[in-house]
Amino acid sequence: MTLDELRAGGKAALARALAEIESAPDAPATLALLDAAYAAPTAHVVGVTGPPGVGKSTLMSGLIGGWRAMGRTVGCIAVDPSSRRSGGALLGDRTRLSRDPDDAGVFVRSMAARDRLGGLAALTVSAMVAMRALYDTVLIETVGVGQSETDVVGVADTVVFCVQPGSGDSLQFMKAGITEIPHIVVVTKSDMEEAARRAGADVAAALSMAGGEMSGGWKVPVLMVSSTRQRGMTELIAAIDRHSAFLSGNDRLAHARQEQAGQWLRESVGERFGRDGLRRAGPLALRPGQSPFRRLAEIAQCLTPPSGE
Repeated sequence: MTLDELRAGGKAALARALAEIESAPDAPATLALLDAAYAAPTAHVVGVTGPPGVGKSTLMSGLIGGWRAMGRTVGCIAVDPSSRRSGGALLGDRTRLSRDPDDAGVFVRSMAARDRLGGLAALTVSAMVAMRALYDTVLIETVGVGQSETDVVGVADTVVFCVQPGSGDSLQFMKAGITEIPHIVVVTKSDMEEAARRAGADVAAALSMAGGEMSGGWKVPVLMVSSTRQRGMTELIAAIDRHSAFLSGNDRLAHARQEQAGQWLRESVGERFGRDGLRRAGPLALRPGQSPFRRLAEIAQCLTPPSGE
Protein backbone atom coordinates (compact mmCIF):
# COMPACT_ATOMS: atom_id res chain seq x y z
CA MET A 1 0.00 0.00 0.00
CA THR A 2 1.38 3.40 -0.99
CA LEU A 3 0.91 6.62 0.99
CA ASP A 4 -1.45 7.95 -1.69
CA GLU A 5 -3.54 4.78 -1.44
CA LEU A 6 -3.56 5.09 2.33
CA ARG A 7 -4.77 8.68 2.15
CA ALA A 8 -7.49 7.75 -0.29
CA GLY A 9 -8.61 4.62 1.54
CA GLY A 10 -9.85 6.19 4.76
CA LYS A 11 -10.00 4.47 8.14
CA ALA A 12 -10.28 0.96 6.71
CA ALA A 13 -7.05 1.40 4.76
CA LEU A 14 -5.26 2.74 7.84
CA ALA A 15 -6.42 -0.23 9.92
CA ARG A 16 -5.03 -2.60 7.27
CA ALA A 17 -1.77 -0.65 7.06
CA LEU A 18 -1.25 -0.78 10.84
CA ALA A 19 -1.87 -4.53 10.81
CA GLU A 20 0.75 -4.93 8.07
CA ILE A 21 3.23 -2.72 9.93
CA GLU A 22 2.82 -4.87 13.04
CA SER A 23 3.03 -8.24 11.28
CA ALA A 24 5.78 -7.43 8.75
CA PRO A 25 7.79 -4.37 9.91
CA ASP A 26 10.74 -5.12 7.62
CA ALA A 27 8.79 -6.00 4.48
CA PRO A 28 9.70 -3.83 1.46
CA ALA A 29 6.13 -2.50 1.14
CA THR A 30 6.02 -1.60 4.83
CA LEU A 31 9.35 0.19 4.68
CA ALA A 32 8.30 2.10 1.56
CA LEU A 33 5.10 3.25 3.25
CA LEU A 34 6.85 4.30 6.48
CA ASP A 35 9.62 6.08 4.54
CA ALA A 36 7.04 8.07 2.57
CA ALA A 37 5.02 8.90 5.69
CA TYR A 38 8.14 9.94 7.61
CA ALA A 39 9.04 12.36 4.82
CA ALA A 40 5.57 13.94 4.67
CA PRO A 41 4.38 14.87 8.18
CA THR A 42 1.26 17.02 8.46
CA ALA A 43 0.14 16.52 12.08
CA HIS A 44 1.19 17.99 15.39
CA VAL A 45 1.71 15.11 17.82
CA VAL A 46 0.32 15.50 21.35
CA GLY A 47 1.10 13.03 24.14
CA VAL A 48 -1.11 12.78 27.21
CA THR A 49 0.46 11.14 30.26
CA GLY A 50 -0.18 10.79 33.97
CA PRO A 51 -1.05 8.19 36.61
CA PRO A 52 -3.99 5.77 36.37
CA GLY A 53 -7.37 7.26 37.20
CA VAL A 54 -6.31 10.83 36.56
CA GLY A 55 -8.83 11.21 33.73
CA LYS A 56 -6.63 10.97 30.64
CA SER A 57 -9.26 9.31 28.47
CA THR A 58 -11.94 11.82 29.46
CA LEU A 59 -9.52 14.64 28.72
CA MET A 60 -8.74 13.11 25.34
CA SER A 61 -12.43 12.88 24.48
CA GLY A 62 -12.73 16.58 25.25
CA LEU A 63 -9.72 17.40 23.09
CA ILE A 64 -11.02 15.33 20.18
CA GLY A 65 -14.40 17.05 20.42
CA GLY A 66 -12.78 20.48 20.54
CA TRP A 67 -10.54 19.82 17.56
CA ARG A 68 -13.36 18.33 15.51
CA ALA A 69 -15.51 21.39 16.25
CA MET A 70 -12.66 23.42 14.75
CA GLY A 71 -12.64 21.23 11.66
CA ARG A 72 -9.37 19.48 12.48
CA THR A 73 -8.88 15.76 11.87
CA VAL A 74 -7.50 13.58 14.66
CA GLY A 75 -5.68 10.26 14.80
CA CYS A 76 -5.55 8.75 18.28
CA ILE A 77 -3.36 6.03 19.79
CA ALA A 78 -4.49 4.69 23.17
CA VAL A 79 -1.90 2.47 24.84
CA ASP A 80 -3.50 0.08 27.33
CA PRO A 81 -2.34 -2.44 29.92
CA SER A 82 -1.98 -5.95 28.53
CA SER A 83 -4.15 -8.95 29.19
CA ARG A 84 -2.09 -11.68 30.87
CA ARG A 85 -4.10 -14.28 28.99
CA SER A 86 -4.10 -12.92 25.43
CA GLY A 87 -1.37 -10.29 25.49
CA GLY A 88 -3.81 -7.87 23.87
CA ALA A 89 -5.04 -4.51 25.10
CA LEU A 90 -6.94 -4.95 28.36
CA LEU A 91 -9.10 -1.85 27.86
CA GLY A 92 -10.56 -1.07 24.44
CA ASP A 93 -10.64 2.49 23.15
CA ARG A 94 -14.29 2.16 22.17
CA THR A 95 -15.28 1.83 25.83
CA ARG A 96 -13.20 4.78 26.98
CA LEU A 97 -13.29 7.44 24.30
CA SER A 98 -16.58 9.09 23.46
CA ARG A 99 -16.79 9.76 19.74
CA ASP A 100 -18.92 9.22 16.64
CA PRO A 101 -17.80 5.95 14.95
CA ASP A 102 -19.05 7.29 11.62
CA ASP A 103 -16.87 10.41 11.80
CA ALA A 104 -14.26 9.98 9.05
CA GLY A 105 -12.17 12.71 10.67
CA VAL A 106 -11.32 10.62 13.75
CA PHE A 107 -9.41 7.34 13.94
CA VAL A 108 -8.68 5.58 17.25
CA ARG A 109 -6.38 2.60 17.69
CA SER A 110 -5.79 0.72 20.95
CA MET A 111 -2.42 -0.94 21.54
CA ALA A 112 -1.23 -3.27 24.28
CA ALA A 113 1.85 -2.11 26.18
CA ARG A 114 2.83 -5.75 26.85
CA ASP A 115 6.21 -5.86 28.61
CA ARG A 116 7.25 -2.28 27.91
CA LEU A 117 7.54 -0.12 31.03
CA GLY A 118 7.82 3.30 29.39
CA GLY A 119 4.09 3.78 28.94
CA LEU A 120 4.06 3.05 25.19
CA ALA A 121 3.70 0.02 22.92
CA ALA A 122 6.38 -1.19 20.54
CA LEU A 123 4.23 -0.25 17.54
CA THR A 124 3.53 3.30 18.76
CA VAL A 125 6.26 5.10 16.82
CA SER A 126 5.47 3.41 13.50
CA ALA A 127 1.74 4.01 13.93
CA MET A 128 2.36 7.63 14.92
CA VAL A 129 4.48 8.25 11.81
CA ALA A 130 1.78 6.76 9.57
CA MET A 131 -0.97 8.83 11.23
CA ARG A 132 1.21 11.94 11.24
CA ALA A 133 1.08 11.94 7.44
CA LEU A 134 -2.74 11.69 7.40
CA TYR A 135 -4.24 13.90 10.11
CA ASP A 136 -4.03 17.43 11.48
CA THR A 137 -3.36 16.18 15.02
CA VAL A 138 -2.14 12.87 16.41
CA LEU A 139 -3.07 12.21 20.04
CA ILE A 140 -1.25 9.56 22.10
CA GLU A 141 -2.33 8.36 25.54
CA THR A 142 0.21 6.41 27.58
CA VAL A 143 -0.70 3.32 29.56
CA GLY A 144 -0.65 5.16 32.90
CA VAL A 145 1.81 3.07 34.86
CA GLY A 146 3.17 5.89 37.00
CA GLN A 147 6.73 7.15 37.23
CA SER A 148 8.16 5.00 34.42
CA GLU A 149 5.94 6.35 31.65
CA THR A 150 8.42 8.81 30.21
CA ASP A 151 8.86 7.34 26.71
CA VAL A 152 6.18 9.72 25.43
CA VAL A 153 8.84 12.44 25.31
CA GLY A 154 10.48 10.49 22.49
CA VAL A 155 7.28 10.39 20.44
CA ALA A 156 5.23 13.55 20.98
CA ASP A 157 5.87 17.14 19.94
CA THR A 158 3.85 18.43 22.91
CA VAL A 159 3.56 16.47 26.16
CA VAL A 160 0.57 17.14 28.42
CA PHE A 161 1.01 15.83 31.96
CA CYS A 162 -2.13 15.29 34.04
CA VAL A 163 -2.31 15.69 37.81
CA GLN A 164 -5.32 14.71 39.91
CA PRO A 165 -6.36 16.90 42.87
CA GLY A 166 -6.00 15.50 46.35
CA SER A 167 -3.90 12.46 45.43
CA GLY A 168 -0.46 13.75 46.31
CA ASP A 169 0.69 13.09 42.75
CA SER A 170 2.13 16.57 42.31
CA LEU A 171 4.67 16.15 45.11
CA GLN A 172 5.38 12.51 44.24
CA PHE A 173 6.09 13.33 40.62
CA MET A 174 8.17 16.34 41.61
CA LYS A 175 10.43 13.94 43.55
CA ALA A 176 10.60 11.63 40.54
CA GLY A 177 11.79 14.41 38.25
CA ILE A 178 8.65 14.29 36.10
CA THR A 179 8.66 18.09 36.04
CA GLU A 180 11.29 17.80 33.30
CA ILE A 181 8.89 15.98 30.98
CA PRO A 182 5.77 18.08 30.23
CA HIS A 183 5.34 21.10 28.02
CA ILE A 184 1.90 21.66 29.58
CA VAL A 185 0.57 20.56 32.98
CA VAL A 186 -3.16 19.99 33.45
CA VAL A 187 -4.88 19.69 36.83
CA THR A 188 -7.86 17.48 35.99
CA LYS A 189 -11.20 17.43 37.82
CA SER A 190 -10.85 21.11 38.63
CA ASP A 191 -14.46 21.12 39.85
CA MET A 192 -12.89 19.76 43.08
CA GLU A 193 -12.32 23.45 43.79
CA GLU A 194 -9.94 23.78 46.79
CA ALA A 195 -8.14 20.47 46.22
CA ALA A 196 -7.58 21.42 42.58
CA ARG A 197 -6.17 24.81 43.54
CA ARG A 198 -3.76 23.17 46.00
CA ALA A 199 -2.62 20.67 43.37
CA GLY A 200 -2.07 23.49 40.89
CA ALA A 201 -0.05 25.45 43.45
CA ASP A 202 2.07 22.36 44.26
CA VAL A 203 2.86 21.74 40.60
CA ALA A 204 3.61 25.42 39.95
CA ALA A 205 6.01 25.38 42.91
CA ALA A 206 7.69 22.21 41.62
CA LEU A 207 8.11 23.75 38.18
CA SER A 208 9.46 26.95 39.71
CA MET A 209 12.10 25.02 41.66
CA ALA A 210 13.01 23.23 38.44
CA GLY A 211 13.48 26.58 36.72
CA GLY A 212 9.99 26.92 35.24
CA GLU A 213 11.29 26.78 31.67
CA MET A 214 12.32 24.02 29.32
CA SER A 215 15.23 24.15 26.91
CA GLY A 216 14.74 26.93 24.40
CA GLY A 217 12.75 29.20 26.67
CA TRP A 218 9.28 27.62 26.73
CA LYS A 219 7.52 28.38 30.03
CA VAL A 220 5.39 25.43 31.15
CA PRO A 221 1.80 26.54 31.90
CA VAL A 222 -0.35 24.93 34.62
CA LEU A 223 -3.99 24.76 33.53
CA MET A 224 -7.15 23.87 35.45
CA VAL A 225 -9.49 21.61 33.47
CA SER A 226 -12.78 19.83 34.12
CA SER A 227 -13.41 17.62 31.11
CA THR A 228 -16.85 16.49 32.25
CA ARG A 229 -17.97 20.11 32.55
CA GLN A 230 -16.01 21.21 29.48
CA ARG A 231 -14.19 23.77 31.60
CA GLY A 232 -10.71 24.81 30.53
CA MET A 233 -10.66 22.82 27.28
CA THR A 234 -10.51 25.92 25.08
CA GLU A 235 -7.53 27.16 27.09
CA LEU A 236 -5.80 23.78 26.80
CA ILE A 237 -6.21 23.66 23.03
CA ALA A 238 -4.91 27.23 22.81
CA ALA A 239 -1.85 26.28 24.92
CA ILE A 240 -1.13 23.32 22.64
CA ASP A 241 -1.37 25.62 19.63
CA ARG A 242 1.01 28.10 21.28
CA HIS A 243 3.54 25.35 21.89
CA SER A 244 3.18 24.20 18.29
CA ALA A 245 3.88 27.75 17.12
CA PHE A 246 6.86 27.93 19.51
CA LEU A 247 8.32 24.76 18.01
CA SER A 248 7.96 26.09 14.49
CA GLY A 249 10.58 28.78 15.21
CA ASN A 250 14.32 28.24 14.73
CA ASP A 251 13.83 24.70 13.38
CA ARG A 252 13.00 23.46 16.91
CA LEU A 253 10.44 20.95 15.64
CA ALA A 254 12.71 19.47 12.97
CA HIS A 255 15.56 19.18 15.47
CA ALA A 256 13.35 17.53 18.11
CA ARG A 257 11.97 15.01 15.62
CA GLN A 258 15.47 14.21 14.40
CA GLU A 259 16.50 13.50 17.98
CA GLN A 260 13.42 11.33 18.52
CA ALA A 261 14.11 9.31 15.38
CA GLY A 262 17.71 8.73 16.43
CA GLN A 263 16.61 7.65 19.90
CA TRP A 264 14.07 5.22 18.43
CA LEU A 265 16.74 3.75 16.14
CA ARG A 266 19.19 3.20 19.00
CA GLU A 267 16.53 1.61 21.20
CA SER A 268 15.31 -0.61 18.38
CA VAL A 269 18.79 -1.89 17.57
CA GLY A 270 19.37 -2.55 21.27
CA GLU A 271 16.08 -4.44 21.63
CA ARG A 272 16.76 -6.64 18.62
CA PHE A 273 20.47 -7.28 18.95
CA GLY A 274 21.49 -6.28 22.48
CA ARG A 275 24.61 -4.44 23.55
CA ASP A 276 26.82 -6.40 21.21
CA GLY A 277 24.58 -5.44 18.31
CA LEU A 278 24.81 -1.78 19.27
CA ARG A 279 28.58 -2.07 19.33
CA ARG A 280 28.77 -3.86 15.97
CA ALA A 281 26.30 -1.46 14.34
CA GLY A 282 28.72 1.43 14.74
CA PRO A 283 27.56 5.05 14.47
CA LEU A 284 23.76 5.28 14.44
CA ALA A 285 23.37 8.98 13.70
CA LEU A 286 20.73 9.79 11.09
CA ARG A 287 21.17 12.34 8.35
CA PRO A 288 18.54 15.11 8.36
CA GLY A 289 15.37 13.63 6.88
CA GLN A 290 16.72 10.08 6.76
CA SER A 291 14.12 7.45 7.63
CA PRO A 292 14.94 5.51 10.82
CA PHE A 293 12.87 2.57 9.57
CA ARG A 294 14.97 2.09 6.45
CA ARG A 295 18.16 2.54 8.47
CA LEU A 296 17.04 -0.10 11.00
CA ALA A 297 16.32 -2.57 8.20
CA GLU A 298 19.80 -1.95 6.73
CA ILE A 299 21.45 -2.48 10.11
CA ALA A 300 19.40 -5.61 10.73
CA GLN A 301 20.50 -7.04 7.40
CA CYS A 302 24.15 -6.46 8.31
CA LEU A 303 23.85 -7.87 11.83
CA THR A 304 21.73 -10.93 11.04
CA PRO A 305 23.88 -13.95 10.09
CA PRO A 306 23.03 -15.73 6.83
CA SER A 307 20.59 -18.62 7.09
CA GLY A 308 22.31 -21.84 8.06
CA GLU A 309 25.13 -20.27 10.06
